[in-house]
Amino acid sequence: MFIQTEETPNPATMKFLPGRTLMSEGTIEFKSLEEASKSPLALKLFEIHGVKGIFFGADFITVSKDDSEEWAVLKPEVLGTIMEHFVTHQPLFYDKRITTSSKYDDDPIVGQIQEILDTRIRPAVAMDGGDIVFDRFEEGIVYVHMQGACSGCPSSAATLKSGIENMLHHYVPEVLEVRAIES
Repeated sequence: MFIQTEETPNPATMKFLPGRTLMSEGTIEFKSLEEASKSPLALKLFEIHGVKGIFFGADFITVSKDDSEEWAVLKPEVLGTIMEHFVTHQPLFYDKRITTSSKYDDDPIVGQIQEILDTRIRPAVAMDGGDIVFDRFEEGIVYVHMQGACSGCPSSAATLKSGIENMLHHYVPEVLEVRAIES
């Protein structure tokens, strides 16, 4: 088994590509050992000193580290943990009915926003090891959660305003602003 790695725009995160589909739909983020109890892989990764966040995308895992740790030290241990998990054919989740970050609404404007996020924005954000998840639309403001490599990334504020906000406003004129909220 060969696992590729990619740096992300966020120096505190690294993207690991195990060469297989992880999530057939949605994404999920773990910010604590307690949240990770849903996944044997996430639990094992949190046992590595310096790991502070894990994010599962369609075909990648993004791992976030403490600023005090170096990737040169963490990367081999993370790679070994991921490889062992898949070589031993363990499930990604203990419960197959795990809730992911996909949710949809009947409001036509919200539907348009979600469609643009899903088809145009999320694929680009996933390339950098992250995700953007719609939370709500109120009074012209779209509230989103930035996850994975995008959470805490130095360039995420600029991406949110100059890229995501402009694109959403272009396709959905009712969108006046996009704001990131903490999960």
